[in-house]
Amino acid sequence: MEFEILRNRMVDEQLIPRGINDNEVLNAFRNTPRHLFVPDEQKTSAYADFPLPIGNGQTISQPFIVALMTQSLNLKENDKVLEIGTGSGYQTAILAQLCEKVYSIERFDDLAEKAKKILQELDFSNITIKTGDGTLGWEEFSPFDAIIITAATPQVPQILLKQLKINGRMILPLGGVLSQMLTLIIKQKLGMETKDICPCVFVRLVGKYGWGNDGS
Repeated sequence: MEFEILRNRMVDEQLIPRGINDNEVLNAFRNTPRHLFVPDEQKTSAYADFPLPIGNGQTISQPFIVALMTQSLNLKENDKVLEIGTGSGYQTAILAQLCEKVYSIERFDDLAEKAKKILQELDFSNITIKTGDGTLGWEEFSPFDAIIITAATPQVPQILLKQLKINGRMILPLGGVLSQMLTLIIKQKLGMETKDICPCVFVRLVGKYGWGNDGS
């Protein structure tokens, strides 16, 4: 398959017409081989406009949602970003092209190891991944300029908000198990500013400050 053609078509037909207009973000999508981040049996659909299963009940989000979340963070080249939910590593790769350093936490060991392998093969040197409870954040490297949560959470995890710099940005799917609102949060000295972006559906964020394993 001509993956480069499909990749450029994805950008031209799925991202740009829907308002993704940051050239740095668009270039990151053109440069990232999404087909390497999906299971072999899903490669023919790697650039399609829908999420794909990657194992362990997890998914790689549709390209537009990845782009929308990324663009909404308004990343700068010297930013330090925390990603909650490494998953396939595709979102991680996009972020790493737009900022100085990405710290990413994945709940499942096998997904984390697969992501590490692919990202190393693509010569990314500004990504650090660990396995653990993402809702606890990564205090050792905080505060962060931006935090992206790639799974649905019933409330803003306050421990993650504490690890965000003043004027830092956090984007997350906020809501119930079946549907959420993609929400941008800007931390302020007193409280936070929130902006609803669009309805969405993500898998649950499981952890101490997210959902329980039983969905409660």
